[in-house]
Amino acid sequence: MNFTERDRAVEAAVARGLVGPGEPVAGLLDIAGIRRSAAELRSAFAEFTAPGTPVLHAFAVKAASLVPVLRLLAQEGLGCEVASPGELALARAAGVPVGRTVLDSPAKTLAELREALALGIAVNADNAEELTRIDALMASAPSRAPIGLRVNPQIGGGSIGAMSTATDTSKFGVGLRDEGARDWVVQSFLARPWLTRLHAHVGSQGMPLELMAAGVRELFDLAEEINEQAGHQQIDTLDIGGGLPVNFSSDATTPTYREYAALLHQTVPGLLSGRYGIVTEFGRSLLAKHGTVLARVEYAKSAGGRPIAVTHAGAQIATRTVFVPDAWPIRVAAYDAQGRPKTGPPVAQDVAGPCCFAGDLVAENRPLPRLEADDHAALLDTGAYYFSTHFAYNSLPRPGIYGYATDPDGTVRFATVRTPQTLEELTAESGGAHTRSLDELGGR
Repeated sequence: MNFTERDRAVEAAVARGLVGPGEPVAGLLDIAGIRRSAAELRSAFAEFTAPGTPVLHAFAVKAASLVPVLRLLAQEGLGCEVASPGELALARAAGVPVGRTVLDSPAKTLAELREALALGIAVNADNAEELTRIDALMASAPSRAPIGLRVNPQIGGGSIGAMSTATDTSKFGVGLRDEGARDWVVQSFLARPWLTRLHAHVGSQGMPLELMAAGVRELFDLAEEINEQAGHQQIDTLDIGGGLPVNFSSDATTPTYREYAALLHQTVPGLLSGRYGIVTEFGRSLLAKHGTVLARVEYAKSAGGRPIAVTHAGAQIATRTVFVPDAWPIRVAAYDAQGRPKTGPPVAQDVAGPCCFAGDLVAENRPLPRLEADDHAALLDTGAYYFSTHFAYNSLPRPGIYGYATDPDGTVRFATVRTPQTLEELTAESGGAHTRSLDELGGR
């Protein structure tokens, strides 16, 4: 049997007790794989972009809100795209410079805007009311922070409606095809010399590359129109978002960053010519392939003639997969009690999580070597979002996450990315310091 890097990491994680009776689920991150993806992103755009063009690849922090991961990506030349005060705090804790940070959110508070402008963080305003807030802040305390406006080209959605942000009624940005909206955008720029960026993001998983490129084309054409009316290049940077979809059906990485960059070069010839600085905001595509959720099988049972492997990885980790399995299916690999790839004839079985509702299944009727108690189920392609969107159902603690690297002699080394949440920490998070606070309000 040919063992993969992932197979070696799983076996080592079990041998070292990162997953076991006391810690029945953990996340594993392939550090070499993450570095490789970052390098592929940089080289893909460098190949098609004119020399000297300012390019910032800002990682979408929501895809992996883990400080060591953000620091690793910063070492690989990436910045951060943040969408909340928490994400900004994580980026700053990771040492990401404010000049390589972009703030996007449809619901920025006045305090968030004030902080970002004071720090010099790039801000993309989402709507007219937010732009009015920025007007007031710029009048009282002028900032040299790059400021842009997010627009929605309204070119349609992909195969997953919830991930499509360029539909007619999307909550994001200014809808360019709404009556009077395009003219309002142009006039808003002409009235504000400090408004120098345009931003658009057409969606994420489920989006065809051609639709993504069409959205960027709309953004580029609008920038050209504004600059022409201004009589000079007021808009100097285009933020084209991220959203490269991920293949969840095999180990193959497809589509690639190079395919997307080549399509942009063909579809929007002026985009990468050096006329504009470029910002990207990729997230899932950088990390998904490099993460594995490894869960111990606690019990093996059957119901209605179908085997069920009851594990410790369910809706609390794989939330989207459990609730929207058709849109977010993931692959599952079977490992034995020692963490070695399990062999044997495939048996259609359910792989269930620990949450107390019937639909807590990460795989249903899936052909796998039959899983038994003390075996392990590995949820593949889970490096993005699965470690940063924990669902606190049943007060299940957040699992530990570990990065790994393999030495030339095959030795697997681990580093802690996030320690497993303790029950004491979970209790404190759930109001443990205020146990008696309601007594004074009642009749006791």
